[in-house]
Amino acid sequence: MGFTDHLSPEGKQRIIQELVPGKQVSLAHIIANPDRILYTKLGLDPALDYSRSAIGIMTVSPAETAIIMGDIAIKSSGADLGFVDRFSGSLIITGTVSEVEASVEAVLEYVHGTLGFSVCAVTRT
Repeated sequence: MGFTDHLSPEGKQRIIQELVPGKQVSLAHIIANPDRILYTKLGLDPALDYSRSAIGIMTVSPAETAIIMGDIAIKSSGADLGFVDRFSGSLIITGTVSEVEASVEAVLEYVHGTLGFSVCAVTRT
């Protein structure tokens, strides 16, 4: 995302925010042992997901790539797909810590190695 400075006809400065789509995963985060309320606030069923013990969150540009990432995530381990948004490029997966870690690593390896995306480091809390 970039910012461009422009002067309006009145001579006032205005800033226009522009989205410049690149091929990148900008967030790959694993939450181990999240609090139960987080599942509810994310729209996940805490009765089903809370016992799984981890949430993985990823964002990607172009956003449609989230569909591919979701497919890889659920096929690479026993993780479940919590949410995928092809418009914002957001992906949430749930599972055990090891399932979520395996899924995140598989996704990053595929989009970097096969699709040529820039990927960020995996962060954890």
